[in-house]
Amino acid sequence: MGKPLLYEIFEKPATSCVIGICSAIWFYIQKKNIGYAHVGLSYETVIEGHHWRIITSAFSHISILHLVFNMSALWSLGVVENLGHMGLGVEFYLHYTLVLVVLSGLLVLGAYHILINRFKLEYFRRVTAVGYSCVVFGWMTILSVKQPSSKLNLFGFLSLPISFAPFESLIFTSIIVPQASFLGHFSGIVIGYSIAWGLIHGMNNYWTVSMLGWIVLVFVFSLKRSGTFDLNFLEIESVTDLSLPSVRFLAARNGRTLRMSALPTVDADLV
Repeated sequence: MGKPLLYEIFEKPATSCVIGICSAIWFYIQKKNIGYAHVGLSYETVIEGHHWRIITSAFSHISILHLVFNMSALWSLGVVENLGHMGLGVEFYLHYTLVLVVLSGLLVLGAYHILINRFKLEYFRRVTAVGYSCVVFGWMTILSVKQPSSKLNLFGFLSLPISFAPFESLIFTSIIVPQASFLGHFSGIVIGYSIAWGLIHGMNNYWTVSMLGWIVLVFVFSLKRSGTFDLNFLEIESVTDLSLPSVRFLAARNGRTLRMSALPTVDADLV
């Protein structure tokens, strides 16, 4: 007999929070009728200054099936939170979730840059990726190295040996869902191995908070400069060193209205 759901939620607090956030964002996107092109990550939009999409793309999903599949896999991988005795645990999970979100997104953009500029594959300029799969594949990979005897359970009935799950899932997803982002999933695997093998290490509360602070600054400034939100309460002024923005807060106004301009149709990659 399995453990009660409430008990498992307390055992996996960080995983439960991420699932709650992704679910809330999906409901909001559906309610506001926001398309994936407005929140997804593409080379073209990032070049235009939409750096905030590295974050929004990771936590957005374009269909209920997409959301359920990712969250089901993530729930199974939440066992990482209970492995503090192996050097993992809740803090490790939180620290490296942030790393996986940011670095997998940057790796995808780097791959697009090479494909576009070196191999002249202009198709990748407008391919738009959304979804939490890059992080899911990252944790799948980390767990396959740290605890290869684990099982990955999907939807409560499909069970895969975790040691083979990253590449099995990569091939399976690419066959079953052709529009799924191979590059996005593979980038999660690469960053996952880098963390598991200690190539990326040293994250602690200080570095996590510092990294989060920079992410928030880049997120807000890119929103302001790209004109996606009317952030009228925030004004960016030039200073002597033009590379450093000066910020001041103006009188409170209603500056949080999302403006959705019509964007050209693009191909979607489910990440």
